[in-house]
Amino acid sequence: MSVKRKMTRKFLEDAFAGESMAHMKYLIFAEQAEREGFPNIAKLFRAIAYAEFVHAKNHFIALGKLGKTEDNLEEAIAGETFEVEEMYPVYKNSAEFQGEREAIRTTHYALEAEKIHAELYEKARERAKSGEDMDVKKVYICPVCGYTSIDEVPERCPVCGAPGDKFVAFE
Repeated sequence: MSVKRKMTRKFLEDAFAGESMAHMKYLIFAEQAEREGFPNIAKLFRAIAYAEFVHAKNHFIALGKLGKTEDNLEEAIAGETFEVEEMYPVYKNSAEFQGEREAIRTTHYALEAEKIHAELYEKARERAKSGEDMDVKKVYICPVCGYTSIDEVPERCPVCGAPGDKFVAFE
């Protein structure tokens, strides 16, 4: 059962967005604290980031947005496709127009990674439609730009040039 009333729904959507941003912000803060030599502060940031994730997940479920895997893949494909075809090209164009080098770099990285994400979700959806899981041993993510590779690490990231030995593995 999901929340029906328009105002409550809007409030929960806003809360979901806020909790999601807090989750990510605290994970980023944790990385910084770790780099600065504060492992326990990093631990605190990570722990509270998880609490924010729990809040966001609860709101998401209350909004009725969690579906079966095939439905979730459709939603993911739509989101990634929107980012690739509309959002990031416009954001990057605006950054170029205004000469904002950092924004040009980050939007370029995201745009290129999102293209791959959409393809991977599409492959996953096809497998899920036939009741099969994907055949994936490891997923590798470039920590600089988000480039994603299945089961093999490139020598250098094809998007940003980061060394392959810096990629983060998800097993």
